[in-house]
Amino acid sequence: MALTRSFVAGREQCFQQIEKLTNSHSLRGSESLCKLLRYLAEHSLDHPGVAVKEYQIATEILGRSGGFDPQSDSTVRVQAGRLRVKLEEYYSHEGPDDAVVVELPKGSYALTFHLRTPSAALTEVPPRSEEVGRGATLPPSNRGWAVAVVGLSVLLAAALSTSALLLASRNRIQASTKEPVPAVFQVFWNRFITGVRPPWLIFSNGSFVGRPETGMRYFNASADARALILDHYTGVGEVLAVHQLDRVFVLFNQQLQVKRGSLFSLDDAKNNDLIFVGSPAENLTLREIPGTREFVFQRLASGPRKGDLGVLNVHPQPGEAQVFLGSPSNQATTEDYAVIGLVPGIDPARSVLILAGTTTFGTQAAAEYVCRQDSLAELLGRLGVSKAADLKPFEALLHVKVAHGVPVITDLVAVRKRGE
Repeated sequence: MALTRSFVAGREQCFQQIEKLTNSHSLRGSESLCKLLRYLAEHSLDHPGVAVKEYQIATEILGRSGGFDPQSDSTVRVQAGRLRVKLEEYYSHEGPDDAVVVELPKGSYALTFHLRTPSAALTEVPPRSEEVGRGATLPPSNRGWAVAVVGLSVLLAAALSTSALLLASRNRIQASTKEPVPAVFQVFWNRFITGVRPPWLIFSNGSFVGRPETGMRYFNASADARALILDHYTGVGEVLAVHQLDRVFVLFNQQLQVKRGSLFSLDDAKNNDLIFVGSPAENLTLREIPGTREFVFQRLASGPRKGDLGVLNVHPQPGEAQVFLGSPSNQATTEDYAVIGLVPGIDPARSVLILAGTTTFGTQAAAEYVCRQDSLAELLGRLGVSKAADLKPFEALLHVKVAHGVPVITDLVAVRKRGE
């Protein structure tokens, strides 16, 4: 639908609707989709009739390099499809009465805006009697209303018929394209998709000082002023972990609420199911709530690896090491260790899932492990669980092989059930 004259004067109203959408339950959990929505809105309203290219979206919004090839990389089309679904979801559930409707037509990256009000006919000045036609017997004021009512009736009937056809078509498409949810996903993720509220996904963002262009390092409380802290950076592994987890929740048609660790509060921890991405070394909120007890992140206080982060094996079994260490911090990372922990929350009725490595690569591997059907089957097999009701708190240790900054092999080293 083209931008109509009524919106030339109401441009601010369009942007207000965009802000309402980005703060809605449907969209606020996805920063990437909110960013894409704002970008498309600005382009559609500021440059009407000028088509935005996939290359622009990929390089300006999605962080792709200048070598992006839309023929081989479908990222933009996938994100646009997700945004289209989220908009439909919003207007079906949260905004059925909103005055402004925002749509992203298929095959286009131009947003359309239109009013939900039936027609401008009711607010127009009624036509004079000679404009209605011969044989009219109604007074001029009534003739305008009669024409409007008849016109609206026709429009309403057409709209209802079209809506019914579109809904039937959409349902057929969804029924034929919806990806089935693997049984192991239903067992493992059940407690996070059946709550009254969607879970919070808390990703780590350590405290840094410096600037990206001149070099950054971890904040040192004894040498750096707190005013210099940059707390809005996170690792590549955490970003990819959030992406993997979001894909799983899409299968369940469920939402994730995403927040960086530095903005998280204990009130959030008390009232929600939580998924932590990143170790307590950077996801500092993990230090303030119940965490893992069997596999604990700890920096070595002495020895040749002093200062390196490792995983302490609190109750080592025969043949197990007491401390698991990945690659030395002064060398390229070729191996890492990660922990998957399902533990009770501050409120025992809530659940906390911890996905953390000693480096960002281990964190990515832990998230991928619980997002793949084959590895989840292995984990549930080791736990002896086949039904969602049987899944109890546990901790698992992973060994991760890393090549060129990518986790390539992940092995399940040990599993502990709480209370055993």
